[in-house]
Amino acid sequence: MLAIKDLSLAAKTTLDHFMSGLNQSRVKGEGTEFSQYRQYLPGDDLRNLDWKVLARTGRYYIKQSEPEQTIAVHLMLDASASMKHDCGDYSKIAYGRYLAACLALLAYRQGDQIGLSFFNEKETKRIVPQQHAQQLQIIYQALANVQANGRLENVEGFKWLLSATNKELLVFITDFYEHDGEIIRLIKLFAALGHEVIVLHLMAENELEARYKGYDALEDAETGEVVVLDTISKERHKQLVENYLDQCRKVLLENNVYHCLVNANDLPEKTLREFLIYRNSVIHR
Repeated sequence: MLAIKDLSLAAKTTLDHFMSGLNQSRVKGEGTEFSQYRQYLPGDDLRNLDWKVLARTGRYYIKQSEPEQTIAVHLMLDASASMKHDCGDYSKIAYGRYLAACLALLAYRQGDQIGLSFFNEKETKRIVPQQHAQQLQIIYQALANVQANGRLENVEGFKWLLSATNKELLVFITDFYEHDGEIIRLIKLFAALGHEVIVLHLMAENELEARYKGYDALEDAETGEVVVLDTISKERHKQLVENYLDQCRKVLLENNVYHCLVNANDLPEKTLREFLIYRNSVIHR
């Protein structure tokens, strides 16, 4: 089991490094963006006074800002058995925990409400999105304890996870391993309820590149089915992966869901950057 302090420290270190590399020009203070000027009124915060305009014109003007729209970010982690897949030094579920912790911290620092759900065959858990000092620790603790088990089957039974009246940004972290379209049905349900959905599709490098050195066969973690590797060439495997990813993107696009392929052997910074770029494009449409 992962120590909560290790997950917290890893997320903070990663996000601090990531944010230091961004060239941002956000107005300091209240999470606002500059909108317009207005004349100074008694009681206005002098920190918002434009001293350059005062020096140039002799008039007192306040830089008036518009509050940035905050949202409820609900992280959803696939905790089915396929997330036990070995990425090298760690499993997909371990990487999923790490990525979710980074996204939770990012959302918290942006002033958004954050929540978490994870589910598998044996367990479902929901932490309602909130914005307070203890919320991060609650999410870190849940992530540290989650284990990958079983299959995602009766996904219709998870309708209670999210209310149709509370629209949220759902960030679904999954390896998209399904047997009968159960993940697609779940995502379609969320989209139909009016939620904005982003799918972070985890795949290990050995899956993407068909590198299974030392293995003659692979066993399905959820069904026990065995696939003999000698029956398929590396080139054919890579082509099948590309076809599979194209189909995932197509189905999600048809349902207005954003698909982001995540190499679980890369640092999360690339995914964090793509997440912010996408969200910025949505906000400024």
